[in-house]
Amino acid sequence: MGSEVQQVVGRGIPLVGNDIDTDRIIPARFLRCVTFDGLGAHAFEDDRQQSHGQHPFDQPQYQGAEILVVNRNFGCGSSREHAPQSIAKWGIKAVLGESFAEIFFGNCLAMGIPCLTADTATITTLQQRITDDPTCPVSLDVAAQQVTCGDWSAPLTLAAGPHQMLVSGTWDACGQLVAQADAVRATAARLPYVNWAA
Repeated sequence: MGSEVQQVVGRGIPLVGNDIDTDRIIPARFLRCVTFDGLGAHAFEDDRQQSHGQHPFDQPQYQGAEILVVNRNFGCGSSREHAPQSIAKWGIKAVLGESFAEIFFGNCLAMGIPCLTADTATITTLQQRITDDPTCPVSLDVAAQQVTCGDWSAPLTLAAGPHQMLVSGTWDACGQLVAQADAVRATAARLPYVNWAA
């Protein structure tokens, strides 16, 4: 189908801290947009302003990074889908962490952004390795549930359902519908009420 997410390779960006909620990921004043275009520039807007250029999303060594490494309960708070949209528009293609808020996780899955988990020691080690060498490529094998950074690797966890959806491409509801367009048209042609006069 072409929507399979089996591997993500890129540079990493460490974002240290527990309970980073969706209002911090994308502040409420940016939710008035009609489309999600331009949200990437405002990801972590308030945190970045308060950090005076020291936030990882502002530091030059992490520009262009594609794998975000977070800690515990990332994406908690309100259910705004703008949160994963903003980090995706910034350039993030996968998120690794200790745990994720359930709705944030589901919103990411609906966009094909894998969110895999590992224990505290693994996540802390990966964050430190990226900090020590931001140029070291991080390879996330979604299918095998493993992360590699240089000569270091560790197992990751992803529930069976989301794992199957990502590696098979069935997370992409619109893609599935388009791929089955002929079957949809055939089914619609058999429904007696489709052509009823108003």
